Amino acid sequence: MDFWLYVLVVLVGFVAGFINTIAGSGSLLTLPLLIFLGLPPNVANGTNRIGVLLQSLVAVGRFKQKKVFEWKEGIWLTIPAVVGSFIGAAFAVNLDDQLMNKIIGGLLVFMFFLMLYKPDRWIKKQEKVVHAKPSIVQIVIFFGIGFYGGFIQAGVGFFLLAGLVLGAGYDLLKANALKVLIVFAFTLVAMVVFIYNNQVDYKLGLILAIGSMLGAWVATHVAIKRGSEFIRWFVLAAVFVFAVKLLFF
Repeated sequence: MDFWLYVLVVLVGFVAGFINTIAGSGSLLTLPLLIFLGLPPNVANGTNRIGVLLQSLVAVGRFKQKKVFEWKEGIWLTIPAVVGSFIGAAFAVNLDDQLMNKIIGGLLVFMFFLMLYKPDRWIKKQEKVVHAKPSIVQIVIFFGIGFYGGFIQAGVGFFLLAGLVLGAGYDLLKANALKVLIVFAFTLVAMVVFIYNNQVDYKLGLILAIGSMLGAWVATHVAIKRGSEFIRWFVLAAVFVFAVKLLFF
């Protein structure tokens, strides 16, 4: 592969790592790139998880260093997401890309208008923040999000943010920190499935991860400095752009 293609992978990884850390759907940039470089869709899906895993590790470390969250705040929501991720990854061998794109696009449109409605709910901490065991409804929600994340990954950050803000009552800054913690945990489990099925290109995945980790590091700095209001507008813009891409292109 030509040198400039390696540079392109790092640059796209940087952008995806930044977007994934503050919002979500960076995989909608990296997956097409990996397929363009010649990987079969299922191998691209597995290879992409290396970048997601390592960028999440960087973001978790930075958010924890700045005391944005505590470990106990996310553990009970992480468990059902991890279980769902393992099952979702096991189903990820045969993907109907067209149908999946329409489903994700439709959900993102719904989320866009949801974020415009009562914006204070996305910015201010609510009263029902989860510190103990979550409810059955929350377990089901995060199991479903984990299943989807294990299955395809793209767009899962948006749905995690919605679950953490509307379902658990966190503001967007803390929700972002817990989001990357959950993503790290269920991506680690999903990686085992893809590795077992020989669906990972380690060389491309690690090159992608270089850019992804740098993007995540920059994104955590921006998120902490700018706060929940900035994150909300960034997420709105990202949701709109990716919804249009999935539905019409």
